[in-house]
Amino acid sequence: MAETERENIRESTLEGLDAAARKGKHGGRPPVITDDMLHTVLRRRANGETVEQIQPDLIIPTGKRKGQNPSLSSIYRALAEHEKQQAYAGAVDQAHADFAALQRAGSIPGQMAGSVSIAENTSPGP
Repeated sequence: MAETERENIRESTLEGLDAAARKGKHGGRPPVITDDMLHTVLRRRANGETVEQIQPDLIIPTGKRKGQNPSLSSIYRALAEHEKQQAYAGAVDQAHADFAALQRAGSIPGQMAGSVSIAENTSPGP
């Protein structure tokens, strides 16, 4: 009986999380480095400034440390994550191009002639 009750609680929790996600609500801590802050850091670094020079001008907008400056490690972490996302997007585009080339060449094992691929039916992401 306890196992059944636990399973019911788990299902209710997952349904609640799913409903919140559909509404655009996500749990967890707010990010220290916002998209605006990251844009500022990227722009100023492109102009030749160092992260150490930029850091005192950034202010955390929410959370426990609201109104304080983010740490250098937070800024470097956000920059690394941004670079990773940029590289990932490029890798995905390259993989789609490679897959399309293989389809055109008919080199994909198990694919029947004239079949429609998933890549042809999807639009590119944002």
